Amino acid sequence: MMFTTLINAEQLVEQRTKHHTVIIDCRHDLMDPLAGKKAYDAGHFEGAVFANLDTDLSGSKFDEHGIFLGRHPLPKTEDLLAALRRFGINDDTQVVAYDAHGGMFAARLWWLLRSIGHAQVAVLDGGIAAWTAGGQTLHTEAVSPISGNIEVKSSLTKQVNVQTVLQNLQAEAGTQLQVIDARAADRFRGENETIDPVGGHIPGAKNRFFKDNLQADGQFKSAQALREEWLALIDAPSNAIMQCGSGVTACHNLLALEVAGLRGAALYPGSWSEWCSDASRPVATGSV
Repeated sequence: MMFTTLINAEQLVEQRTKHHTVIIDCRHDLMDPLAGKKAYDAGHFEGAVFANLDTDLSGSKFDEHGIFLGRHPLPKTEDLLAALRRFGINDDTQVVAYDAHGGMFAARLWWLLRSIGHAQVAVLDGGIAAWTAGGQTLHTEAVSPISGNIEVKSSLTKQVNVQTVLQNLQAEAGTQLQVIDARAADRFRGENETIDPVGGHIPGAKNRFFKDNLQADGQFKSAQALREEWLALIDAPSNAIMQCGSGVTACHNLLALEVAGLRGAALYPGSWSEWCSDASRPVATGSV
């Protein structure tokens, strides 16, 4: 059985005994870049490898002309491949990503693998809390996987750049793409901004906090519930752009859409951190 969106703890226990499975710890803290590795060293899933958001799952913050691309730009394909092979991933590997944050960082790895055509990747629903709640133990042993041979295939994702988002503001009514911002409501409104230098949002964007995809226990809502909530927000996923602060939690909304069977939305990787770095780009504040 291939898992392409979510996998629960019981399924993971069974899956890893029947198929080549690579488990990747994606824990991170945006305010403390060392926190994820410290947590991994203190205890991780048996055999799991650690993926660093800043160095493995992101690329350079500046292009060759010194232009800022955002806080977590996508890594170059060759750099991503090198990291994935270092993790031991082959073309037929089932990959499972987990974190301790409702999937907010694990979903980034999920999207990246799909961006190079690897469909066999899932996020552990409920993360490390669900794993330990099921009686599974954590380990501290160092992991040195055999190098993998994953190759690039046809992408399963869509993405847009800042120019597309900017041009969308001038598009005629009825033809505009819908921009959905995954940040918390206060940051969307331009309040309590502690990460980026400017508060606010892209004009015309709507807010869907990524945590609204989750139940109180930190696991994803049902596919039906997600579908109903998302269809009340967007007309069609193929006409939607997902963004957030730096292109990370936007992937959580893309995962929720995939769980709901609403495929085809695009990621704006630079997101608010890239958008607000140029004062010529318009900024909106408030709820709309």
